[in-house]
Amino acid sequence: MLVAPSILSADFGNLSRDVQEICDGGCDLVHVDVMDGHFVPNLTIGPVVVSSVAKAATKPLDIHLMVENNTFFVELFAPLKPEYISFHIEEEKHPHRLIQKIKSYGIKAAVVLNPHTPPESIEFLLQDLDMVLLMSVNPGFGGQSFIDTVIPKANRLKTLRDKINPNCLIEVDGGVSDKNIHALKEAGVDVVVAGSYVFKQQDRAAAIRSLQV
Repeated sequence: MLVAPSILSADFGNLSRDVQEICDGGCDLVHVDVMDGHFVPNLTIGPVVVSSVAKAATKPLDIHLMVENNTFFVELFAPLKPEYISFHIEEEKHPHRLIQKIKSYGIKAAVVLNPHTPPESIEFLLQDLDMVLLMSVNPGFGGQSFIDTVIPKANRLKTLRDKINPNCLIEVDGGVSDKNIHALKEAGVDVVVAGSYVFKQQDRAAAIRSLQV
C-alpha cells in the first residue's frame, strides 16, 4: 500500500519541517488538497505555498483539486510538475479533454469520485486514467469519519479497472487509519491518503509504516 499524507493536517506555521518529516518518514507521495471555497465550503492553498511544499518535499506531489474551474487550476499548478493532478468528475463537463490536457504537461491524470458517485460513471474514462481517487468522506474538511461504503465501491471499481486498465491505481481519501487499512487493502486499494491520522501522531514515521500493509 502506498501512503500519501495530506498536508491539510500539517502545521502550516512549520510546513516545510512537516513535509520534510513525512518524506524522511517513508511516505510515497505528498497529498495536497486545493479547495476554492466554491466547490467545497473551505479555502486552502495556492501555487505560491505549493511551490514551497515542492521545494521541501523529496517525494512526488499528489495534487487533489476541489474546485469549480478545473482547467484554470490545472494550468496554475502544472508548472510545479506534480506526479498526479486529480479533479472531481461531478464538476467537470468535459473530463476526457481535461485528462488529455493534464497528460500534455507530462503529469499523470486522476479523477475523483465523491461518496455518492458510482464507479460506473467513469467506465468510459478508465482507459485514459492513471488513478481514480475514491472519497471516503465528503470533501472539504480534514478529520472526518470514514464512510465504510467505500469498501464495496472500491471492489466494484477494481473489477472495472482490472477489465479495462489494470495499470490504473485506486486511491482512497478520508478517515483512513490502522483500523480500516486492511479492509481497504482487501478491497483492492493501492494508495491511501491520511491526514490527521499521520500528523496527530508523535511518531509520524511509525504511523506511515502502519498503513504500508
